Amino acid sequence: MGRFLASFVAILVGLFALELTPPLQVAVVAPWTAGLAWLSATLAAAFDPHVLATGKVLRSTTNGFAISIEAGCNGIEAAIILIAAMLAFRAPWKHRLMGMAAGLVAIQVLNVVRVISLFYLGQWSAAAFEWAHLYLWQALIMLDALVVWLLWLRALPSGATVAP
Repeated sequence: MGRFLASFVAILVGLFALELTPPLQVAVVAPWTAGLAWLSATLAAAFDPHVLATGKVLRSTTNGFAISIEAGCNGIEAAIILIAAMLAFRAPWKHRLMGMAAGLVAIQVLNVVRVISLFYLGQWSAAAFEWAHLYLWQALIMLDALVVWLLWLRALPSGATVAP
């Protein structure tokens, strides 16, 4: 367990440091975040034609309300935590890669729901938006990553264990 924890922390620190580098911010994080805004606006437009995405901003063309998807709200950090846990765990690479792919999808699907719900919640109540944004959705996204990791652990073949 100690080896897993040390590996997890080292990988986590390394991935977060890598994510914060300007080249990765420009090449990956900014386009990913803009893509999240676009996808959220596209899905919301199915029932509300007054939603527009510009870069990382989701805006209502009716009332002008807008949200900007910032670091910590784009699902990348939750994905990094999940990926670090899967990389630190001694398991076959095939299972690690499948778990990371499935986990990334699970986190991002829930994150799209998060962005859209916060967009409409913010138009209804600033106080409710703040509470849901700072407390409810932060916990739910991290819980999603934890549940995916636990399901991944259950699906591993026998013999994949935490290194002693």
